[in-house]
Amino acid sequence: MTQSQALSILKTGANVFLTGEPGSGKTHLQNEYIKYLRDNSIEPAITASTGIAATHIGGMTVHSWSGIGIKTKLEKNDLNKIKASQYIVRRITKAKVLIIEEISMLTGDTLSMVDTVCREIKQNSKPFGGIQVIFAGDFFQLPPVVRREVNENTQTTFINKSSSIFAFDSPSWKELNPTVCYLTEQHRQEDDDFLELLSAIRRNIFNDQHLSHIEKRKIDSFDYAQNKSMTNIPKLFSHNADVDRINDEVLASIPGKQNTFIISVQGPDPLVAILKKGCLSPEILYLKIGASVMFTKNNPKQGFVNGTLGVVDEFDKISGNPIVKIRSGRKIEVEPMDWSIEENGKVRASISQLPLRLAWAITVHKSQGMSLDEAVMDLSQVFEFGQGYVALSRVRRLSGLYILGWNEQTFQVHPEILTKDKEFRLDSSIIEEMFNKISTSELQKKQDDFIKACDGKPKSSFSEKLDTYTETLLLWNEGKDAKQISKLRKFTEGTILSHIEKLVLKDKIKRADLSRILTPSLKDSLPKIHSVFDELNTDKLSPVFEKLNGKYSYDELRIARLMINKK
Repeated sequence: MTQSQALSILKTGANVFLTGEPGSGKTHLQNEYIKYLRDNSIEPAITASTGIAATHIGGMTVHSWSGIGIKTKLEKNDLNKIKASQYIVRRITKAKVLIIEEISMLTGDTLSMVDTVCREIKQNSKPFGGIQVIFAGDFFQLPPVVRREVNENTQTTFINKSSSIFAFDSPSWKELNPTVCYLTEQHRQEDDDFLELLSAIRRNIFNDQHLSHIEKRKIDSFDYAQNKSMTNIPKLFSHNADVDRINDEVLASIPGKQNTFIISVQGPDPLVAILKKGCLSPEILYLKIGASVMFTKNNPKQGFVNGTLGVVDEFDKISGNPIVKIRSGRKIEVEPMDWSIEENGKVRASISQLPLRLAWAITVHKSQGMSLDEAVMDLSQVFEFGQGYVALSRVRRLSGLYILGWNEQTFQVHPEILTKDKEFRLDSSIIEEMFNKISTSELQKKQDDFIKACDGKPKSSFSEKLDTYTETLLLWNEGKDAKQISKLRKFTEGTILSHIEKLVLKDKIKRADLSRILTPSLKDSLPKIHSVFDELNTDKLSPVFEKLNGKYSYDELRIARLMINKK
């Protein structure tokens, strides 16, 4: 299913399970729907199963939102205490739409507790009190976690024994019976061989041919330790101890003054604690010139997103802020940013810290949701279904993967999820067929009726009824180029170029008009780039990128590929 189709379904008010492979655009689609709701005066409840996931989408944990906290079961007394909280009662009473991100990491019992609270406060016997519910996530990724006491020390362990732990096994999920929207587009991985490898893991058909691709990316641990050029490539490990050790060791080995940046907080301690837990930036951040860092927040206007890598180049002499040189060569002065919990438009708690963390190493768990150009991975101690898959799917192409080792668990996924995924795919296909039979006028009426049912204010402007490609086409027909369209639509230039590419293939944009997106330097380089496409006898970008030693960006190569038939 395409993002455009799924968005149209969401707008009808249907309860939805939004899923798809890593890089299929689940988060982007949620943001589009959130924008649509807000444009129509509806404020959605944005939550996630974990604090880290909540910070990615600008929301709070579903545990905090519903008032269940860390409870593993809900008794009558607990429910009465929740009902006594004006904050919780007010936000749930007002809620018309509830989004739960990273649903794979939420247990069925927790989902049932949230359902119970919503029904009780809403005084409505429908699932979740009649709120539109959107579950988003991919069950092939990390599963729920539980905490147990071992030798008087709290330890986190992943559950994999019981078949009832997953959210979809919850009676609440089954009664809600969400419409499955399985996204099939791909916006992260740019390497067809790599895509095939990842899909093979998902389908449990990973074989020696796929393994041969991994083996080609294997590096020796001794050679890696001696190779200084790989120092600033992020490393992914399955255990926190390895991550902390490497980051501390490498920072200590760098000569020069160490600068310290301490988090500032505002608001009630319990809410501040939630924010700290979900923030990827540490409470105390130690930096030196030459330190490898990773951005932990999105700020496209400043030129970085969560996962952007760079190196501390210097510290501003006046502000003291670090100036980070990212891979493109651009230098960014990094200022503190806020993580906050809002309610009814008011900030209840906030923390402020530089949106950075040391990036020589990171756990697989904390990498979930990131997109990386390169990564070194040691998957020899993977201990849970999905960990290896999550790690591998963080990088965009095989050429950006450097692997130190793996074990038998690395390429395995949960057997129950294999079966369930086939069911999800089938359900999505059926829904897609049904959706295609609905007339435009009938679909629009359903969407308008939902806005009215939510006490929103429907917009009648023509642009609101258009899919994302048509909106790009309209701006293109006004004479705007890719950079101008990306600014107006608040998308990356790469996303707009992908729209243009599809519109060209659909003959909506003529190749003769593509000169608008050509820079003079790229125009002069077209013969050289085209000759490489011909030499390799391919239309794929990755081999051409490597053949040209990364001289041209993927966006430039995409433009060049579009121009081939113009010769």
